[in-house]
Amino acid sequence: MSAGQIAALIAAGAFVLLVLLLAIPLIKLGRTLDEATIAIRKAHENTDPLLIGANDTITHVNTQLERVDGITANAQAVSGNVSALSSVFTATLGGPLVKTAAFSYGVSKAIRARRKAKEGPEGKHSRRGKKGAKS
Repeated sequence: MSAGQIAALIAAGAFVLLVLLLAIPLIKLGRTLDEATIAIRKAHENTDPLLIGANDTITHVNTQLERVDGITANAQAVSGNVSALSSVFTATLGGPLVKTAAFSYGVSKAIRARRKAKEGPEGKHSRRGKKGAKS
């Protein structure tokens, strides 16, 4: 064997060693990619039931919102009816009630004034008269 052949043999051995050293990280990288692929598949398989459940929940919420919309519309109609009834009540009974209250107030004030006039300036219950008598 000549020196050139020995050098070529050493270079070939070094190349084989280099390939082996680089093969180990490549194999580990391949395993890591396989595990990542498996994890992605499992995540994909588990998302289907989750998305189906979320879809069912959203459908149920939409149904409930439609019911709430109906209830809100009915409440609005009732409040409109109560407002109209209040207006009718005020228009039909409000005026006469105010007149009756004013009349009764006037009558009671007139009766008080009449009683006061009958009792005179120094009435039976007047304190000034009693104090003046003691002095």
